[in-house]
Amino acid sequence: MHPMLNIAMRAARGAGNVISRAFENVDKIEVEAKGGNDLVTNVDRQAEQIIIDTIRKSYPDHSIVSEECGELPGKNSDYQWIIDPLDGTANFVKGIPHFAVSIALKVKGKLDQAVIYDPIRGELFTASRGKGAQLNNVRVRVTAQKELAGTILATGFPHKQKHHTEAYLGMFNDLFMNSADIRRAGSAALDLAYVAAGRVDAFWELGLRPWDTAAGELMVIEAGGLVTDVTGGHNHSKSGNIVAANPRILKELLTQIRPHLTATMK
Repeated sequence: MHPMLNIAMRAARGAGNVISRAFENVDKIEVEAKGGNDLVTNVDRQAEQIIIDTIRKSYPDHSIVSEECGELPGKNSDYQWIIDPLDGTANFVKGIPHFAVSIALKVKGKLDQAVIYDPIRGELFTASRGKGAQLNNVRVRVTAQKELAGTILATGFPHKQKHHTEAYLGMFNDLFMNSADIRRAGSAALDLAYVAAGRVDAFWELGLRPWDTAAGELMVIEAGGLVTDVTGGHNHSKSGNIVAANPRILKELLTQIRPHLTATMK
């Protein structure tokens, strides 16, 4: 196992322990609003600090980008950790047991290691560049589905960018009519991990941030899938608009999405 993946796993499990303990007493969680439809809790911050401390103990010179702390520069900018300590905060606050810790590492700008940890189910999704993706040390692959008909899709509503609602609902309508069903579970990290594990056939969402998607992107790629923006390009880390699936399904998804794109999505 790559030593940096080992550190990411240790950090994710440490954060997950704090999160799962706090989840047993959700009425004691301290919740703040960061912005419109965007929550943060004391548990997000505690979990984030555990991850940062674990990384910095082994790699004090690496840079870190985290959802709550922002950018923490390091002397060695070739290595950048991208952290979401609790992806699915709204679920966590409401007592819905579906959320995850997400940690990715970029080396010289390329995704290299990834961990997504679901502390409630004890599921640890991992990926290393060129080495494949695993769930609890068992290799996973995207589905071999050849056409959109019969697929189960995952998505997230653009609740932080409601100006995209009309366009998004157009996409949703067309994809719903041409697939078997659609799931909206509330954690983009787990949605991408589920694509990698073949639990859902594809995922799309608008308005995400790099810490939501970095780890999941590497997992999908290492599991044999593709990740693009909504135009089929590679601007998703900047635009926040992402599509992930096996190559054949992704092509059909983009065909259905394309008529509903607005200038601000491209």
